[in-house]
Amino acid sequence: MIPWLEGDNCPFPPVSQALEHPNGLLAAGGELSPRRLLSAYRQGIFPWFNPGEPILWWSPNPRCVIKPNQLRISRSLRKTIKHHPYRITFDQAFTEVMKACAEPRAYQQGTWISPRMIQAYTHLHHQGVAHSVEVWDGELLVGGLYGLAIGSLFFGESMFSRRTNTSKIAFSYLCVQLDTWGFNLIDCQVHNEHLESLGATLISRDTFCSMLKKHLDDSVTPDWIFSIDSDLVAAKRESGVTL
Repeated sequence: MIPWLEGDNCPFPPVSQALEHPNGLLAAGGELSPRRLLSAYRQGIFPWFNPGEPILWWSPNPRCVIKPNQLRISRSLRKTIKHHPYRITFDQAFTEVMKACAEPRAYQQGTWISPRMIQAYTHLHHQGVAHSVEVWDGELLVGGLYGLAIGSLFFGESMFSRRTNTSKIAFSYLCVQLDTWGFNLIDCQVHNEHLESLGATLISRDTFCSMLKKHLDDSVTPDWIFSIDSDLVAAKRESGVTL
């Protein structure tokens, strides 16, 4: 049995008590208040549940992460980045990005990004904690992602594409910009081939929690205005320069 959290004040159990099967399930219940969510992320925990279910809290082992300066861009993606017609912004359409991430996808049924989740993370966005990356074709939103920034860590939540590779473009620009700002790590939560192709790797939960303790209170002061030119990204990758 996993612990049931009552209201907003009941503490999380230690992440070491998370189940092995399903991997990382730690607790259920509680609220999606900003206070609860921030407490969760600072302990290496995140919510993930289907509409109609109680809130489920997870801390998987191993953890999928990427260091911003270890972004890997394939030759085809590098060509797309160099020649794409898209405009990249930060924090210009946060709720729209979340709604796009919640849209049905061919490879899965339903979505875990419910209106309740959108409302909760939009509150964090208004507090300056949750952020989005947008990829625009003219005035059309064609790709993007969102997540939380705490200290020098970025906790990625979800991404979407309405055009080929636009989620990868959003992630690539995020990595370069975060590296410029001095961020140390992006939490990708759970492994998938999409993230692995960009350079994400697996580390143990203990290692991840150690990095949380080290970097959660780092002082970084990004303005969340995108400032990396597309030609710079392409040029660095073509020359083999490590960001």
